[in-house]
Amino acid sequence: MAAWTWRFETAGGTEVQPAVQPEEFTTQGDAESWIGEHWKDLREGGTDQVRLFEDSTEIYGPMSLHAEEAEAEEAGTEA
Repeated sequence: MAAWTWRFETAGGTEVQPAVQPEEFTTQGDAESWIGEHWKDLREGGTDQVRLFEDSTEIYGPMSLHAEEAEAEEAGTEA
């Protein structure tokens, strides 16, 4: 079974320890749900961007945690 994991980075791409310790996820959906719940705490703890891996294969990234905030604010003003 594949393991889905996040890599936590500064804006410059340096790996950092996350403010919230993740588990090892068994599906991409579980991993994405977790990041959706914890991205603010992670950002406040010094993580600027994340990369998603399936085992050792990078699936996508870097994904900025700051961009999500901007998108959320834009979505809030449109509602």
